[in-house]
Amino acid sequence: MIMRLIMSCCLIGVTACSSNDIPMEISSLMPKGEAHKQLISLPSPQGAILAAVYDFRDQTGQYKGLPSSNFSTAVPQSGASMLSQALVDSAWFTPVEREGLQNLLTERKIIRAGLQGKGAKLSELSPAQILFEGGIIAYDTNTITGGLGARYLGIGANSQFRKDSVTVNLRAVDIRTGRVLSSVTTTKSILSKEISAGVFKFIAAKELLESEMGYTTNEPVSICVDSAINAALTHLISDGVWKGAWSLKDEQEGLNNPVLLSYWVESFGKEAVQKRLGIKL
Repeated sequence: MIMRLIMSCCLIGVTACSSNDIPMEISSLMPKGEAHKQLISLPSPQGAILAAVYDFRDQTGQYKGLPSSNFSTAVPQSGASMLSQALVDSAWFTPVEREGLQNLLTERKIIRAGLQGKGAKLSELSPAQILFEGGIIAYDTNTITGGLGARYLGIGANSQFRKDSVTVNLRAVDIRTGRVLSSVTTTKSILSKEISAGVFKFIAAKELLESEMGYTTNEPVSICVDSAINAALTHLISDGVWKGAWSLKDEQEGLNNPVLLSYWVESFGKEAVQKRLGIKL
């Protein structure tokens, strides 16, 4: 009787954890991490710079491992869209449409055709001052793997984890001269974890109790790529301020901004920052 009760409880637990009971989530904005918070916390620029992004490609050539399809790429192919969104959010740059330039030109032709004979003119397209280049340059899998488990008398639990990493390069090019004003490379880790527990035990001569349950979490690659792009843009802005490529609206505000200071210390060292700014960190 007791054994039947135990088996009934196990069946109820398995049923309760079935995927059919997982609530459906409604559509929401893409989650943003700490890198995005730092990007939007930067001090205001002297003026927004017109910037163009033609492409931000996946240069890794990596595909998902089995059992996924051999035609599924390991990283998203939407880097240009993510970078354009980061430029808008930063308030330092005003992106002009270049990825869908041909569609834009087609629509402008339609407007010109409608304006013929009316004496009206279509305004010219705004030229960019800065060209952003780069891409996703590396995707490394299983950089760190590990786990922990224990089993006693057929009852046990174990956990496993895996760490991948994605690397992006971002550079700002002066369109007038072709000179690279700044170039930054950032890396973001991608974590996957699995926790499971199970029972495999003979409870009588001809009665076997077997039960298992588990939980797996995988950090979305798209969010990690977006975070790496946000971090690269923040590094690039702070590097440009340090080198004089662009200016702050309020110099004093910049000196007191913790995000700028932390990125300068990371890039150039604490002593160099203290010497140049004349402050003690």
